[in-house]
Amino acid sequence: MGGAPPPEFDAFLMQVGRINYAWTNTESLLIHLIAGLAGTDKDAAVIIHLTLNTTRARLDLVERLAKREACPLPETARARILAVAARMKKVSGLRNHFNHCLYAFDAGGGPVRAIQMRIADRKSSLRIGEESVLDGATLAEMETALAEMQAINAEIWSIIAAHRLPV
Repeated sequence: MGGAPPPEFDAFLMQVGRINYAWTNTESLLIHLIAGLAGTDKDAAVIIHLTLNTTRARLDLVERLAKREACPLPETARARILAVAARMKKVSGLRNHFNHCLYAFDAGGGPVRAIQMRIADRKSSLRIGEESVLDGATLAEMETALAEMQAINAEIWSIIAAHRLPV
């Protein structure tokens, strides 16, 4: 697995970078949802957001705050927030896939591959190093995920504006 990467590999790296940028930008909007759902100001919500060190923990918090009986937001806002959190969880799978893998290519011109750097624990076996080929279909999947992240971002901003959440 030596040699220079094929030229099309740059397109994959660019897409991974765009997905990471869009994700980070969108995940930071959870601060405003946390502030509104917890009935606090943005500064306190930033502290809460940064104290939770995983996306999953932040999304779980947002969902739990939206589900609690004493939530200060109306049911319509809570339903929108739960829906957008579910969408974020779904798209986070692809982001995680490309952030937690190695990329391999053959100097002889073989396809670029993503090799998962996690253990899949099954009932009676382990699966390690699962590989997938990075091809045109993968780029299309990444483009779809990027468009979904942009739509999620717009939806969160719409919720923030509609319910006057702290900005």
